[in-house]
Amino acid sequence: MKIKTLGFLTTAAIMMTAGSANANLLFDIYAGGTYGIGGYTLLADNNESASSQSYGAILGIDIPLFRIELEYDYLNADDIELNLGMVNGYFKLPIPVLKPYIGAGIGTTFSSSYEPAANVSVDIDDTIAYQGMLGVTLDIPVVPFNIDIEGRVLYASDLFEYTTEKYDLLQYEGRVKLRYVF
Repeated sequence: MKIKTLGFLTTAAIMMTAGSANANLLFDIYAGGTYGIGGYTLLADNNESASSQSYGAILGIDIPLFRIELEYDYLNADDIELNLGMVNGYFKLPIPVLKPYIGAGIGTTFSSSYEPAANVSVDIDDTIAYQGMLGVTLDIPVVPFNIDIEGRVLYASDLFEYTTEKYDLLQYEGRVKLRYVF
């Protein structure tokens, strides 16, 4: 059995056996969606900046001081479409309703493209991406939803090569996450 299949089956088994958020478990499993607005800069000899939007889906485990999640993110901007798969870790302060947190993530880009002009498309190589997050969670005690408001900075090195220049990506945004706690 492949490692990916074994990992998927283990995650599915944990999710199926977990109780509700009100069962006083040591951890909570959650799923949700994200939406962000910001900008990006393509770093090369001639830096190019524009606005961007991102949409995503998350699946994670929330324990008292830490949170770990898997994230898919789709970045849509003027000239670039980027798909990202990330693994994020967060440290949070255990305050009852408003919980500040700081986080970091690592992942990869895949199936992405850059279109600098009409009828010109450059495929983006799969490359490593890093991100840092700073935010606050609104944890409403009775409702099984959490709302995160965060700032995020994403960096991907050597994203693609176009006209003999290698481009890096620096993307920054404000983002909202809506998480359903099972």
